[in-house]
Amino acid sequence: MGVGGKVLVSARKKRWWLNRTALMVLWVFVSGLIWVGLHLYSRRDSMRKAEENLVSMCNDRARMLQDQFAVSVNHFQALAILISTFHYEKHPSVLDQDTFAYYTAKTALERPLLNGVAYAQRVLQSEREAFERRQGWTIKSFEGTTSPEKEEYAAVIYSQETVSYIEALDMMSGEEDHENILKARATGKAVLTNPFRLLGSNHLGVVLTFAVYRSGLPKDATLEQRIEATLGYLGGAFDVESLVENLLRQLAGNQDIVVNVYDVTNATEPLIMYGPQSTNSYQSPSHISVLDFGDPFRKHEMKCRYRQKVPIPLSAITTPSGVFVICMLAGYILFAAWSRYDSVKEDWRKSEELKLRAEAADLAKSQFLATVSHEIRTPMNGVLGMLDMLLDTDLNLIQRDCAQTARVCGKALISLMNEVLDREKIESGKLELEAVPFDLRFLLDDVLSLFSSKSREKGIELAVFVSDNVPQVVIGDPGRFRQIITNLVGNSVKFTKRGHIFVQVHLAGSSYQCIRLSEEVESLAKNIQDKMLVDTFNYTPNTLSGLEAADNTNNWENFRLLLNEPCSGLHASEHACKWTSNKVTLVVIVEDTGIGIPVHAQDRVFTPFMQVDSSASRMYGGTGIGLSISKYLVELMCGQISFVSRPHVGSTFTFTAMFQQDENIKFGDLHSALVECLPDDLRGMNAFLIDGRPVRSSVTRYHLKRLGIHADVATNIIMALHSISGQNGLQRTRKQLQVLLVERDAWDLETYATLLDQLQELKQKGLISETPKTILLSTSELNRAELNLYFDMVITKPLRASTLAACLQNILGLKDTRGLSGKEKENGSASALNRLLDGKKILVVDDNKVNLMVAAGSLKKYGANVVCVERGRDALALLRLPHDFDACFMDIQMPEMDGFEATRQIRLMENNEKFRSLGLTTLEHSGWSRWRLPVLAMTADVIQATYEECIKWGMDGYISKPFDEEQLYQAISRSLVSNSNASPGL
Repeated sequence: MGVGGKVLVSARKKRWWLNRTALMVLWVFVSGLIWVGLHLYSRRDSMRKAEENLVSMCNDRARMLQDQFAVSVNHFQALAILISTFHYEKHPSVLDQDTFAYYTAKTALERPLLNGVAYAQRVLQSEREAFERRQGWTIKSFEGTTSPEKEEYAAVIYSQETVSYIEALDMMSGEEDHENILKARATGKAVLTNPFRLLGSNHLGVVLTFAVYRSGLPKDATLEQRIEATLGYLGGAFDVESLVENLLRQLAGNQDIVVNVYDVTNATEPLIMYGPQSTNSYQSPSHISVLDFGDPFRKHEMKCRYRQKVPIPLSAITTPSGVFVICMLAGYILFAAWSRYDSVKEDWRKSEELKLRAEAADLAKSQFLATVSHEIRTPMNGVLGMLDMLLDTDLNLIQRDCAQTARVCGKALISLMNEVLDREKIESGKLELEAVPFDLRFLLDDVLSLFSSKSREKGIELAVFVSDNVPQVVIGDPGRFRQIITNLVGNSVKFTKRGHIFVQVHLAGSSYQCIRLSEEVESLAKNIQDKMLVDTFNYTPNTLSGLEAADNTNNWENFRLLLNEPCSGLHASEHACKWTSNKVTLVVIVEDTGIGIPVHAQDRVFTPFMQVDSSASRMYGGTGIGLSISKYLVELMCGQISFVSRPHVGSTFTFTAMFQQDENIKFGDLHSALVECLPDDLRGMNAFLIDGRPVRSSVTRYHLKRLGIHADVATNIIMALHSISGQNGLQRTRKQLQVLLVERDAWDLETYATLLDQLQELKQKGLISETPKTILLSTSELNRAELNLYFDMVITKPLRASTLAACLQNILGLKDTRGLSGKEKENGSASALNRLLDGKKILVVDDNKVNLMVAAGSLKKYGANVVCVERGRDALALLRLPHDFDACFMDIQMPEMDGFEATRQIRLMENNEKFRSLGLTTLEHSGWSRWRLPVLAMTADVIQATYEECIKWGMDGYISKPFDEEQLYQAISRSLVSNSNASPGL
């Protein structure tokens, strides 16, 4: 390259560097201009926002000042109405100086900004002499001398003790007061004076004047009518400075702004009412808000300004600087884009790997829970089984108490494990519902009986009520429905120390919806609320226990409508449709008067493993998953659950659940474990109930009605005495009373003795054949030895239909038509198991010797002949046809051959024997129940060993370890009874 070429290249490089430098300088210069522009814009925007904020704060303060002033004026007007009512409309007047002074002193807290209140009566010249003679003093002027004669006076007759020195003064003797009185009388509004220094506090204030009129003055009265109707004038000194000071003290940002309040009636010479006289603070920006104190003749305003100069916002520097940096880094961002793409790609690969690990961990967790469940349930089955066998022996009181305590602790551990496993089933989607018919009322009675000892210990009302239109038998999952009720009632019992726990069941779409839509009930509820506001201390909520409940819709007025089915708001065809449909939706309400749920914790009530606070689990126990499981079960039943809770009042949980119903189902078709047979020999009897609480008496009548007993109700013993004897114009009860039931809180010895004497007198007169048996109803254990002197029996709640029937049969000398002994009445499942298992030969297969002992001991206790083996192959040897076993209990997890495989081999042997005996070569035959041995799985793995899994392998059901009498009875009754019913058809 020649010299010319080198010079040309050098010139180009130099020009390129110059261009690059120029572009860099230009880019920096443009970026600097952008920085300056953004900075100026940010400062201007900050100033605009500061002005808007000042306007907002000033307007808020002005509005709140007006509101607080209006509240004081309202109390002032209420005092004027009191004077008009009790001084002028009562003859003679019931108001005097002492009463006025006492009342105003007691209500001074309602007028904290009024230094004193006084009332001046309007006195005409023609009335002056009689007025002064009646008052005992002469009307004086502000100078202290006798007021000169004039057309009318405003003499102070009542005054608060703080301004008692103005008594007998003529308020119209002062020029400004005279003018204000005339303005107040002409307008009917409160009129203010110029601001002045108040005595004592030395604060700036005004005098508030309000005219008191005669009642009946129309709103659009003319000036002449107002003057004619004027009775006097109510006045008070208003501390404006304290009002504004208290307001500003409550508001945020009080230190940022300066507030002045002016009286600008005279715009040229505004009078300051609050704020510094002069200030050197920063004057701009400022804002003026107009104040309306209700005086049409005076004008006031509030002026607000910042105490200091508005600072330059940090964003005015950081935002432009950030934009400048962003421009400088634009090239770097483009370069980093591809690197970011590679990074995202690598992150996606890692997330897929973590997903596979999470799925494997979830599977491992399920397997771990299944293993832990099996390994804990297996020894717990032995522990609880041995404790049950120990309790069946002769023990002293201390030994029995220790054994029962250990059994309760074991049950608590199993219950906790069941909740955790239910949660696991929910997360894995394996939780399914059964569909079997069951007696809803019997199930609810059974659940409440679980908490009877705790309710009696605490002395709380525990009751259940089921509406008449709810079907007797529904088809669903009784175990899961029981679990929901048990969780809700258990929580209520746990957190309730006094009052009641009330479970209600109603049919959705009947009166329950009519209550929500009934205008009559809404009006009644409003009246009750108004009464509570007027007389809070004397009002007693009309609930089960008399304590207020969280949900006010569950009051007596609404509950009374539920007692009068069918609802009048439904047409007959609609009501009939509710009964003929094969689907029924029930509404279940669980109401308590416990400690309630704090507001801050109500949004996480149904969150798993969540407690209200850390101390709740330590004080009351629990894991916090019961409600989450209940919510999921309710949703499985096509329902919803909600609650209303008020701290220190209680909680009301409401949920709906859908069931099937079949009108063709009869009690004889159901297993006795799912229904309750009540005696018939009590039907047609008459009872009389003395109870002062309507809701509680309705619950008692509900249980009596289930037994076929008609009951009349009286709120107290005196009313019962009048009703029975026909006194005070009441028609005497002509029915022969068999039973008289008295609530504990409605009983007193004196009137009760009179009632017994009256009954004895009626018997002597021949009006009744026998005096009724007397029963005392109580929520807690009482001194029965003392009460037995007055009553034939004392029944401790909660009430249960079967228990009530047994008590009535006992005192009436009737025999139990069900043929059960006393021990069988206490344990119906045990007696039923005796009838099912007595003489039956049962094979038990389990590789654990302790479990064999427990299972054998449990079955032998009910009369069964038990044969035990430890391996599946040994069971196959014993079950080769023909055999004489009636049932087989098979453990699932066993070495060499598990329970599933052993059951499959048993079914295979039965099929081969069946086809050989019938001479068949195909498997198409349906009548083979004679060869089918009922096989029940005994398993501690309640996650994988589901009912469907057992059925798939040929089993007839399963029993989870540890099992109790009720679970054992349900499983045996399903298999043995169904198998015996199918055999004759072969």
